[in-house]
Amino acid sequence: QVQLVESGGGWVQPGGSLRLSCAASRSIFSIAIMGWYRQAPGQQRELVATVTRGGSTNYADSVKGRFTASRDNAKNTVSLQMNSLKPEDTAVYYCHTRTFGVDSWGQGTQVTVSS
Repeated sequence: QVQLVESGGGWVQPGGSLRLSCAASRSIFSIAIMGWYRQAPGQQRELVATVTRGGSTNYADSVKGRFTASRDNAKNTVSLQMNSLKPEDTAVYYCHTRTFGVDSWGQGTQVTVSS
């Protein structure tokens, strides 16, 4: 299992940008997929983006063209660049992976988009 710690959340006005980071407790080089999820109040946790070991990405339709996920296998970090933020992006954002059938989640970082 791997421990994950997110950072970079905060408050931003609509149209603004934030960059989230996720630091892993060990090497992520061998981990096939790292993901970002989010959960808004009263809603289910939803997948935002995934990034493979080789750097390929997939995104939820709601964030395509605005968010960019990346990973640095040498630094054991995963990032989520969020641009053109909207109020509906307000949520707690979680870093996630699954290794040997075990899910690992970070503690989450709050992102609030409002004027």
